[in-house]
Amino acid sequence: MDLELIRIDVSDHVALVTMDAPPVNAQNAQFNVEMAYVMDTLSDRADVRSVVLTGAGKIFSAGADIKARGNMGDPGEKWQHNRRARESYHSIRECTKPVVGALNGAALGAGLAVAASCDILVAAEESALGLPEIDVGLLGGGRHAQRLFGHSTLRRMMLTGYRVPGPELYRLGIVEACVPRDQVVAEARKIAETIAAKSPAAIRLAKQSLNVIEDLSLRDGYRYEQNMTVQLSTHPDSKEAMQAFVEKRKPNFEG
Repeated sequence: MDLELIRIDVSDHVALVTMDAPPVNAQNAQFNVEMAYVMDTLSDRADVRSVVLTGAGKIFSAGADIKARGNMGDPGEKWQHNRRARESYHSIRECTKPVVGALNGAALGAGLAVAASCDILVAAEESALGLPEIDVGLLGGGRHAQRLFGHSTLRRMMLTGYRVPGPELYRLGIVEACVPRDQVVAEARKIAETIAAKSPAAIRLAKQSLNVIEDLSLRDGYRYEQNMTVQLSTHPDSKEAMQAFVEKRKPNFEG
């Protein structure tokens, strides 16, 4: 697929994915299709072990492109729009490689959904997460925001349009770091590089396990993790990790 709104740059097993839809990285049908394609492609690329996702310019993503909703009256289009949107977010969550979101600016509405679908977040001081749909006669994003925020804050966001700024995101433990905008990608890359140095097989199963157990009971979730541990223990990378630990050397993973 020829990409027009999303860029990919890969180096040292880390893919830098940049949403580049000027001026505010608003999401339309093409954006949603490209996002799903990019994440599915990265899932299969052996040269990629982790991903950094960010936005070009000063906005992470301002959300859905309201101007692109003009044909919603066409039969089936509103359902197709919803399907494309949710699958683009799920493609991030379901990517087999961990995704570190680098919030370079505001992530609003559908932009918040993209951010909440990442595995780990770091934020620029100038960034914010918000659900402004209430101000344009729409709804959405509450379930994604529920993965990040507590009851009262979430309802304040959804019912008033309140935007939670970067420093407050850090105070609440929503993001792992809050740095100046020009440092946010580098900060995210540090985490991505740490992940990329681990066993790809172990990381893949760890992310899969985290996704599955999110909605399971303690008993079922832990049993699932135990089963994944048994599966991983038969992989050559597991044996190499143990041997390297004993020999006090850096492991050499097969991937």
